[in-house]
Amino acid sequence: MWRKLRLRRRGDFLRLRRAGRTVHHPMLLINVGENGEPHNRYGFVTSKRLGSAVVRNRVRRLLREAVRAQHPHLCQGYDVVFVAKAKLVQQPYPEVLRHVTWLLEQTGLLKRDTTSHEMASPESDPLL
Repeated sequence: MWRKLRLRRRGDFLRLRRAGRTVHHPMLLINVGENGEPHNRYGFVTSKRLGSAVVRNRVRRLLREAVRAQHPHLCQGYDVVFVAKAKLVQQPYPEVLRHVTWLLEQTGLLKRDTTSHEMASPESDPLL
């Protein structure tokens, strides 16, 4: 992911936690807030509760790839933070992409005309 699209400062993460809109999912949590820039910036939080550094890095790579795939279809001008939960560790990439897409739809960032299929809600998802 390009450097200008990364969210890196602790203050930005704290601002989103306090003032941003939050959507919960059994696998992920997302915080969204406006940033006043012409592009989105993304941050990823993987705590030590997820596992070793290898596991945390794998989760971050999966999340970054899922966000990279959706980036062209998103409304711009927002900071977005994804917080991984322990259940996400066991998920393959297609499932991670599905969960990220669902969360982006719930926040209103995903443009409606770009979704090619209907996403299931976490309550109706038999895999959760």
